[in-house]
Formats: sequence, structure tokens, C-alpha cells
Amino acid sequence: MHAPRRIKVAADIGGTFTDIAAFLPDGRLATRKLPSTPDDYGRAVVEGILALSRDNGLSPGDFGDILHGCTVATNAILEHKGARTALLTTRGFRDVLELRRIRVPRLYDARYAKPPPLAPRDLRLEVTERLGPDRAVRVPLDERDVEAAIATLRAARVEAIAVCFLHSYANPAHERRAGEMLRAALPGAFVSLSVDVLPEMREYERTSTTVINAYVGPPVAAYLRRLGDGLRAAGLGGRLLVMQSGGGVLDAAQAMEMPARIVECGPAAGVIGAAHAALRRGQRDAISFDMGGTTAKASLVEDGRISRTDEYEVGGGISLSSRLLKGGGYALRLPVIDISEVGAGGGSIVRLDRAGMVKVGPDSAGAVPGPACYGAGGTAPTVTDANVALGYLHPAALAGGAVRIDAALARRALEEVVARPLGIGLDEAAWSVFVVAAASMVRAVKAVSTYRGRNPADFALVAFGGNGGVFAAELMRQLQIRKAIVPPAAGVLSAVGLCVGDVQFSLSRAFARRIDGLDPGALGAALDELEARVVARLDARRGEAGIRRIAAMRYVGQAFELPVDVDPGAPCLDSVAALARRFEDEHARTYGLRLGFGVEVVALEVTATLAGEAEGPADATPQAGSGGDAARGTRRCYFGPAHGHADAPVIGRAGLSARPRRGPLVIEDYEGTTVVPPDAEAWLDAWSGIVIAFAGDAA
Repeated sequence: MHAPRRIKVAADIGGTFTDIAAFLPDGRLATRKLPSTPDDYGRAVVEGILALSRDNGLSPGDFGDILHGCTVATNAILEHKGARTALLTTRGFRDVLELRRIRVPRLYDARYAKPPPLAPRDLRLEVTERLGPDRAVRVPLDERDVEAAIATLRAARVEAIAVCFLHSYANPAHERRAGEMLRAALPGAFVSLSVDVLPEMREYERTSTTVINAYVGPPVAAYLRRLGDGLRAAGLGGRLLVMQSGGGVLDAAQAMEMPARIVECGPAAGVIGAAHAALRRGQRDAISFDMGGTTAKASLVEDGRISRTDEYEVGGGISLSSRLLKGGGYALRLPVIDISEVGAGGGSIVRLDRAGMVKVGPDSAGAVPGPACYGAGGTAPTVTDANVALGYLHPAALAGGAVRIDAALARRALEEVVARPLGIGLDEAAWSVFVVAAASMVRAVKAVSTYRGRNPADFALVAFGGNGGVFAAELMRQLQIRKAIVPPAAGVLSAVGLCVGDVQFSLSRAFARRIDGLDPGALGAALDELEARVVARLDARRGEAGIRRIAAMRYVGQAFELPVDVDPGAPCLDSVAALARRFEDEHARTYGLRLGFGVEVVALEVTATLAGEAEGPADATPQAGSGGDAARGTRRCYFGPAHGHADAPVIGRAGLSARPRRGPLVIEDYEGTTVVPPDAEAWLDAWSGIVIAFAGDAA
């Protein structure tokens, strides 16, 4: 007899809540939502998994792999609480991190200051050495300089060291030797070499990415080790797998070696969950909209494919992938799911600016002290307080009673901070907060659609996160989107995305060749070498993993590249010519024109993927208690000046059917709430997803 298959369980940490999800053997999707524990984020993970186990009659030994998305790396950068980091670089290149690129995000703001480098200038040390882009050694590595740097770093008690030498992507010998010396002399330090992190041209991006990897290395390693110890102590002995920023999960040990790969891992899991929900419904074009407690995030799924990029900056306020808007954060040139993120979540703090206008976020009340209505010490009003005052959220408790709500505290905070100073009523004040928050989220959606030449009306909105369903209809209205889907377990969809994600790893290397002189054999050999390395990192055999080969290409003389898929199989002259045509098609699609110049390859990337097991039915039916009750009375809600007050029926998801039902409606799940205004209607699709459309648009 075969032993029963152990259950995969996923845990996603947000700024306010920690979400747990697992597909059970009988097809049910079991979920658990509990407040995050900022003093030790891993504690909520262990407590949540054990609670889910008890709720469903399981024991810790029934669980296998633990899949995880966290904010540890991101928070270390945003809060400047990473490791004490040094940079070892080629003589003359000490200030690459200061010089950055010419672009700045606020061109006419004289007071704007870029965030300080993660490696301060007194810890950026120069070494005599010089390599050429042709691999030639111009100046040998002076090991005495390395020894002197070691003495300085030891005295400074650095925790992490980034090493980035000029043109090391062409010849790694000097970096490898310096790394050997550093690791031997400073065994407690985290050493990060650019030839391991990003062996590509461009000194600033390569240096910045390597420094980020070093800066977040110690806190990520400490967190994952502590979490692993806590899981094992609780009897949860499966593998710990961590989501990568570009999608796909990675073994925790590899994540500790390359922590820069998990900087945006939580948002990535949400996009994967949204794409999974959309594709199950045959919806190949979708906008992923994730609104949690701290931020709102948007991404595009186009023709069934998740949008990815390596043009990303982190730590500059709004996190955004853009070839034009740069300079506000730290360059992270690693594969990242293309996500736009704004500081507008349920916990975003509300205030009035100097002009007396309502301002929402980007700072958040988080899990502690939380919104005023939590009664945990927070006094500033938040978006959640406004939603309670509008009648959209339950006035006594959220998440199945896990979070107590005091509606009087929400109304008091809004009255003192917004209504009274502006001389308006409480309903108008709460609605103002709602509309301003929605406008901020519209920016995030436009950043991945309108600003990329896509019309949001051509896409379905997949709304999730604890607050996604509350704002879905308002975003539809402002963006003229015809349909929104709120899938089952929408409030924990990032955790569901972890469950359905693949195991994945990618590597890149510099490869500077003009197309008109490109040797197909050299291209094939370089791609084969990368493929062998990524397959080995997954501990897989050739043929087991799905392989995607990408060439970063540009017109000769351009300063930026576009990713182009390389046909599988051995490259030949015809396939090289097809590669050039494919690049020109992509350039025309992205920028609207073909330049007709010579074309060149700059770098290569290979991604290997081991497909995850199909989990449950298309969308598993949520566990009992996750919104199955049909009718729960009515609640007085305010829907703005156009509709005023209305008594909205409060129902569970099961209160809907395949037949459209006219709003107003408040639909309460265990994990979140969906609001249907009076001029919209909602129904259930074949996978228990809530579909929202405005009257007349139902299909």
C-alpha cells in the first residue's frame, strides 16, 4: 500500500495579516487568516499552520512541503534595517552607487534627495586590478589591497560584503580570488560576488543588485533559519520553499544564497494565484489587483502569460517597473514579475495635507497598532476605518472573529481627523477616503495597462486580497472595465498562488554579439551551458524541467534591451535571422516603431521550471465557515452622492447563484469582503467565483 500523499501548505506574510492555505485530499481549500507578528513574523506562520491543522482534524505530520512568501527582504530595504554592508570594487569605481543614472523621478523638485546607498562611502573600498571586456587582464589583482581591505572590514565589523570588479562578467578570476580571501579571513560575513548574482554588463545595475543581495543576506538567512527551527519544533518537517520575485519557488537554502531573488516574493505569489484563477476560467487577458493591509498591487496577464521584467527598482516609495521612470530606488536587475505597487491598503493612514485635501498613505498602521477600529492603540483613521463607517465591513469582527472591530472607534477617528476639520458629515468624510484610495489604486492599474498601450477595458479584473473585493467595482467604474472576478479564498489568494506555483530557477550571462556576425554554434553553446547549470540547481535531469531561453537584444547604439524568446533546439542561421525579426516586432509593439538599424544580443538567460502538482479541482470549494451562510440580514451602507444610503443585504458567497443579482450587496467570506454597488450586479461562475458587472454589461 502507498502511504498517503503529504499535504502542501502555504504561508504568505503581509504587513497586517498572515495567510495560510492548503488543498486537502478531499478537494477542499482550507484557509486560515491571523494578524502578523512583527516582532517575529515566523511565529504567525507556525501558529497559523497548527491552527489550520486543528480546524481540519489533521496532525503536523500530515503536512509535507511548506511554501512561503515573506516581506523580510523588502522590509530590510524599505526600513534600512539590512546588514552593515561593504563594497569591494575596482580602483576608480568607488562611487558608482552614488552616480547611478541620470534620470530622477522628480525632475522639478529641488528638495528631492535620492535614498542613501546601502553600502556607505566609508565602507566602499577600492582594489588595484583591471580586466577588459575581452577577458584580458590589464592590471593583475593586487592581493595586498585585498588584505588591507580585509583588515579595514574586520575593524568595522561588517556583516556583509559585495564584490563587483570592472568587466568581471567577461572574466571572473579576480572576483573569485577576492571572494576566497574574504571568506577565509572573515568567515562570519556574508560575501556576495557579482559573477554569481548578475554576470552582465552595466556597472551600476550590476553593483546595485550585488549590494542588495549582500544587504538583505544576513536578515533573510537569520529569518529563514529561525522559521525552519520553529517549523521543525512544531513537528512540521517538510521542505521549506520560498517564492521568487520572478515566480516559481526555490529551496530555502538556495534563497539564503541568493536572497535578492525574493525581494518581491509576496506580490509575485498573488499574481500567480490570479493568473491561475483567470486561466481556469478561460480568461487569457486579466489584470491582477491585490489590495491587502499595507499596499495595493497590479499586474498584467496577457494572452495567458504573466508579465515579467528585469527593469525594477525597490525602495523608492512606489515600486514600479518602468524604462522611463527611474532613479527613485535601488536598481534590482533580476527577473521580477512586472508589478506596480502603491501605498494604499486597508491599514493606510488618512490625514489632511496643507491644502486641506484628504491624503491616504503611503504609511500604514500595519498589524500593530492597526486601524483605530481594532482597538489596539491605533488612533489615526485608516482606509479600513472608512470602510467600516461606510457599512462595507462587519462592524464587530473580521476574519471569522480573529480580529475584533469597534465601529465607534472608526467613526470617532474619522470625525476628528477628516469630518470636523473639513466641516462635512461623517458619511461624506468616509466616502472621500474611499474615493481617494481608489484613485491611488487606479494609478497602479494604469501603470501596467494604459501606460503600456493597453486598454483596461479589454481585460477582466481579478480582485483579491482582504480588500480587493471592496474596491473592485469602483476600479471598474473608473477604468471602464466590464467584468471583475473575485475568486474563492480571494483574501488569501497569494497563499493559494504559492500552492500552485512551480519550482523554478534562472541564470543569465553576458553575450555581446551583433546578429549579422553571430555564430549560431557559439550561441547554442552558451545557452546549453546556462541550461546545464540551471537544471543542476534544481537537482533535476535534462528533460524533466521545462526550459525557456531568452536573449536580451537591442539596436546597435541603444542603451536598453528587450527580452526575446530564443527558439528551442540548436540555433542555425535561419533561427538567428528569425530572432532578429522577433526583436524588431517586439520593439515595434513596445515603442511603436522599427528603426532599421543593426541588431545585437547583449545577454542570455535560461529559466528551468519543474511544474508543480495540480492542486485540487479548478477552484476548490472553500472550507466550511468561509462564507457559506446565505443570508445575514442587512446593513445600512453609503454609496456616495450618486446613490446615497441603501440597506444592502449581507450574504455569504453561497447566497449567489449563476443568475445575476442586482446590488446593493455585501458578500462576506471568511477571508474578505466584496461590495456590489446599487448599479452593478453579481453572480457565481462555475468555479464559485463572484463575477461583478455593471447593469447592462452582464454576459
